[in-house]
Amino acid sequence: MVKQAIVSEKLAAKFKTEKESPYTRFIAGEGLDIIDGLYVPSLHEVALKPWARRGGNAVFINHDASRTTNDCYVMEIPAGRKLEPQRQLFEETILVLSGRGSTMVWNDSGDKASFEWGPGSIFGIPLNASHQHFNGSGTEPARFVSVTNMPPLLNVFEEPEFLFGTSYDFKGRFSGEPDYFADQGRQNGLLMETNFVADAINLPLIEAKERGAGGGHIRFQLAKCSMNSHISQFPVGTYKKCHRHGPGAHVIILSGEGYSLMWPEGEDPKRYDWKPGSMIVPPNMWYHQHFNGGTTPARYLAFKYEGVAIRNAQGVPKAWISQRIGGDQIDYADERMDVRNMFSDALAKHGLTPRMDAAYDAELADLPPKS
Repeated sequence: MVKQAIVSEKLAAKFKTEKESPYTRFIAGEGLDIIDGLYVPSLHEVALKPWARRGGNAVFINHDASRTTNDCYVMEIPAGRKLEPQRQLFEETILVLSGRGSTMVWNDSGDKASFEWGPGSIFGIPLNASHQHFNGSGTEPARFVSVTNMPPLLNVFEEPEFLFGTSYDFKGRFSGEPDYFADQGRQNGLLMETNFVADAINLPLIEAKERGAGGGHIRFQLAKCSMNSHISQFPVGTYKKCHRHGPGAHVIILSGEGYSLMWPEGEDPKRYDWKPGSMIVPPNMWYHQHFNGGTTPARYLAFKYEGVAIRNAQGVPKAWISQRIGGDQIDYADERMDVRNMFSDALAKHGLTPRMDAAYDAELADLPPKS
């Protein structure tokens, strides 16, 4: 059981005025809820409320560990409708959960671009560019999940209309380039330089053995923003290495079924089962590990804020580096035996057995000595 660090009412009263922030007050003023984002079983089913400013229905998903870095919301565009135009002095990345439609983006100079999207599409909104989303169906709603870095900016400036009503074109971010939202883009190592991916669910990935289990990986920088994203996939009967990092990584399941373990240092892991549309958001420096417990490859998308990445002197994320040499990744050789036993039990429900022996052996070639 994760400890909640609940203190006396007397001590809590001393910090009562600091519990809320300009960000949380803004969400409440918009008539919307903020629900706990540590674990959402289904983004497709989470309840929404009308959002007058946008002309659709929405809910914000967050938790205390990420309210100072980034946030998340789910938006639904009613059938045959469109959202209100909006511009914003914060960055936004979007995954389409269901439905089909289009988006138009423009700036004050008259530069315009538009593109169509469907389930599994991901894209970024250029900083402070006006944009509008349209539902392409007259009978079915369209739903997307978005991650933004609005919280720290709203907490600094405090005035929502400054964020939503300031005229300034960031030409380096968007100038109406005709191929700005072209599908996919140029590959540079693990990083794909793009602003739009039509189908993240079936996008080819690059081998990334460093994360374990023979999985695939690809990274994005959407709309040239400071938030980043990546997709990881791992085969049937396998699981990823355990690691930890800074707050605000929103892990959204694209395909497959399985579970994740999460825990703060010094406590026992807690299990969170997932399927397509589930989301988990590991709190700051919590260990977490993802397991494919189903009969097909499992794939997830992670939207996060690069500003909280913890890297070594060479620029490598410490979440990719063994704890044996000062990183934040637990090698297979050092994981708890009950982790493996739980995985075997999960696979047995489908008549499967673990396929991890090759991953365990492959690790040994580069495994640092244990200090």
